[in-house]
Amino acid sequence: MGLRRPSCPRPLLAVCALLSLVTAALLGHVLLNSLTLVPQELHGFFQAPEEMFRAPQQGASSLRPQAHARAAPTQCDVPPNRRFDCAPDKAITREQCEARGCCYAPVGRPRGSQMGPPWCFFPPSYPSYKLGNLTTTDTGYTASLTRAAPTFFPKDIMTLRLDVLVETESRLHFTIKDPANRRYEVPLETPRVHSRAPSTLYSVDFSQDPFGVVVRRKLDGRVLLDTTVAPLFFADQFLQLSTSLPSQYITGLAEHLGPLLLNTNWTKITLWNRDIAPTPGVNLYGSHPFYLVLEDGGLAHGVFLLNSNALDVVLQPSPALSWRSTGGILDVYVFLGPEPKSVVQQYLDVVGRPFMPPYWGLGFHLCRWGYSSTAVTRQVVEKMTRAGFPLDVQWNDLDYMDARRDFTFNKDGFGDFPAMVRDLHQGGRRYVMIVDPAISSSGPPGSYRPYDEGLRRGVFITNETGQPLIGKVWPGPTAFPDFTNPEALDWWQDMVAEFHAQVPFDGMWIDMNEPSNFVKGSVDGCPDSDLENPPYVPGVVGGTLRAATICASSRQFLSTHYDLHNMYGLTEALASHRALVKARGTRPFVISRSTFAGHGQYAGHWTGDVWSSWEQLSSSVPETLLFNLLGVPLVGADVCGFLGNTTEELCVRWTQLGAFYPFMRNHNDLHSLPQEPYRFSEQAQRAMRTALGLRYALLPHLYTLFLRAHARGDTVARPLFLEFPEDPRTWTVDRQLLWGEALLITPVLEAGKVEVTGYFPSGTWYDLQAVPVAALGSLPSPPPAPVRSAIHSEGQWVSLPAPLDTINVHLRAGHIIPLQGPALTTAESRKQPMALAVALTPRGEARGELFWDDGESLGVLERGAYTQVVFQARNNTIVNQLVHVSGEGAGLQLRKVTVLGVASAPQQVLSNGVPVLDFTYSPDTQTLDIPVSLTMGQQFLISWS
Repeated sequence: MGLRRPSCPRPLLAVCALLSLVTAALLGHVLLNSLTLVPQELHGFFQAPEEMFRAPQQGASSLRPQAHARAAPTQCDVPPNRRFDCAPDKAITREQCEARGCCYAPVGRPRGSQMGPPWCFFPPSYPSYKLGNLTTTDTGYTASLTRAAPTFFPKDIMTLRLDVLVETESRLHFTIKDPANRRYEVPLETPRVHSRAPSTLYSVDFSQDPFGVVVRRKLDGRVLLDTTVAPLFFADQFLQLSTSLPSQYITGLAEHLGPLLLNTNWTKITLWNRDIAPTPGVNLYGSHPFYLVLEDGGLAHGVFLLNSNALDVVLQPSPALSWRSTGGILDVYVFLGPEPKSVVQQYLDVVGRPFMPPYWGLGFHLCRWGYSSTAVTRQVVEKMTRAGFPLDVQWNDLDYMDARRDFTFNKDGFGDFPAMVRDLHQGGRRYVMIVDPAISSSGPPGSYRPYDEGLRRGVFITNETGQPLIGKVWPGPTAFPDFTNPEALDWWQDMVAEFHAQVPFDGMWIDMNEPSNFVKGSVDGCPDSDLENPPYVPGVVGGTLRAATICASSRQFLSTHYDLHNMYGLTEALASHRALVKARGTRPFVISRSTFAGHGQYAGHWTGDVWSSWEQLSSSVPETLLFNLLGVPLVGADVCGFLGNTTEELCVRWTQLGAFYPFMRNHNDLHSLPQEPYRFSEQAQRAMRTALGLRYALLPHLYTLFLRAHARGDTVARPLFLEFPEDPRTWTVDRQLLWGEALLITPVLEAGKVEVTGYFPSGTWYDLQAVPVAALGSLPSPPPAPVRSAIHSEGQWVSLPAPLDTINVHLRAGHIIPLQGPALTTAESRKQPMALAVALTPRGEARGELFWDDGESLGVLERGAYTQVVFQARNNTIVNQLVHVSGEGAGLQLRKVTVLGVASAPQQVLSNGVPVLDFTYSPDTQTLDIPVSLTMGQQFLISWS
């Protein structure tokens, strides 16, 4: 929901497990401290103990004289683009700058930039930490870091501990922390290693003075990480770690609004979850401190800083990057790829792979703030059905609640709420409603069970006096559950189960969970403390950490909100995921606004309160791609926009693009004009119906992609560079998207356009309109569209006709995708016959896959309750390989096979040796249509000659 909140307006395992991880970490710390010390120290780069690098497969560290040592005529002769800011905390004068031991040289700001080269910057000789006592361990190395004099930030930690873990061939992990005092560490379950990887794709160098870690790719010697470029800071409330970058092509660092690739020309990205309508250059709903860099030759690497405190990330043109955190520790993972697809998989090995959504969750969802009663909601569903639009999931916003309180419904407009949900189920549909985290705290004791019970169990975040912190959200005064408290997880589960016993809802939409607050901090304000007024405040909207949220100093079970704020949405997602499993016993469906690293394990995400504008339609493509790279594939923007009034053309184009969001929901604001598909002209309705029919036909393929994401860490919607990294022209493409490896979608994103230009990587691409699957389903078939010849690309931009009723979708040669006849619900479409679209390469080959289960049960992989079939085409034959056959998938009926790229008309077509007499062939499009009567779960062979 949206800008109806003051500014517009929402991995943990169970927290019990989190505490055991902290214990394990402390034990590991003790063990590391018992290791022997290196007997030798050299100035500059260390020579590591001989056994560290005698054989390359022992990999990890080499220590050489510092080849890149800085030699400048004067200490302040630093090129502007290579300057690192010595005054990140405030604007200072020349005298103040020089008092810090830094250089002062005013320069101009780049055109169009809010930042620029710093005027006050570190000289190359600026004091930093010095490395000592480098020691070999079973898992890597350990060393001490010492600083001779404090910096200009208060409470410097003068002695640190470095632990370097050579975890896998492609993953390096190092931490820098205070050895004397326990500091907050993110309670995310991450892999534990007990021995050094026997071989690596990287080598590691250590600089002694100034301390630094340098990571090189062994293949080409390229430096991927070099922290010697600027001084290391580690004060109580300010940590800074800088590194060079091998390329300016960098993505990640969500959530922000803008292109997929970030601008390294003095850009600051702030990570502090905030309730605000998506706006360029401001901190938004989520925090994902992970980046991926594309390197020359199609290689890539990634870096993840596991830190949930308020962060700034500064990019500069040298190119280089600086992390600035307000707390915690420096916990850094480096992923070596070597290609971008592997980088994403390696990142997900650390933060967790995505959950497997229920099949119905991939259908079309409809919502509005303003469905004021069950009568209105029922009427919307009825009109969608009458107009022939697929609809799987109906939603309600705040309207259903009694006085806007969670786990209630008002008896005026929603008196038959339970009956409405049961009726939706009867029609094969599902129901999702909004649930905000803030719990109403007003009213006499005994009048509102969630608050009374939460108070009794002590589940709320507290203020400095130990009383529940009270803010103000939709119901008025509210308390905020602390989802890091195991008692709160059980309380939330009980509240969900009790409400589900009244209203049998199917999924949860968790909103306002940054957490959002209509007052700054609390109704009583916040104390004047270091946590509320840290020495460094990142570039947050509002200028303070408490703006639009709760006091940073408020207390939670695991730490202060200062440390845990960015994880609030994640912890609520975990709690809601867990509660739905308990209440329903089937696969949970949760969509959340606020996110953190690892969120995809528990929930999907919608991109918040977007405006109904062409600009935000366009920006939804990189946003969708970005969250897929971050392991949150179930993502999409509100179709047609949330805030403001859409237009017919915008809504048609948004529906066409939305049909290819992994999560598709049309949702809009109370104060905007209605935008359900049936509201528009017949021409617009036909175009929307066609787009929705295409989505439903492709659902078996989409579901299979989600299985790959869940099981292997693949992306569902992916940028072109992920599939074609060796083609640098794909790197900046973020107005198109791929579904998996096979489908290329080229949407119209500008008003008044009936033609669109898209980039087609090298290969053959077939127009998907050549595959007529609508006739297999129960929806009205759209009028036949002109099928265009295949595009044989050498890697080029192509202009495509795109009238209002068309979205261009192309199938890549070499791939086979399963399709199914579309219907008004997935309950019905899953009963329809299936088809295969076979896109042959010039060599006549193609491959594809289908995963099928009952669509909602838990543990299907573990129990073997699924069907997995691989399809293979070669030498004028198509066969299916039965990887695993069980359950519903065994009986799926295959009725049509369309083969694209058949060079000449066949004389004969056989299906399991029986002649097919009614096949058709189009010489214009080289398309062979073969009607068959086969079963997916039984072996078959189709051939032509």
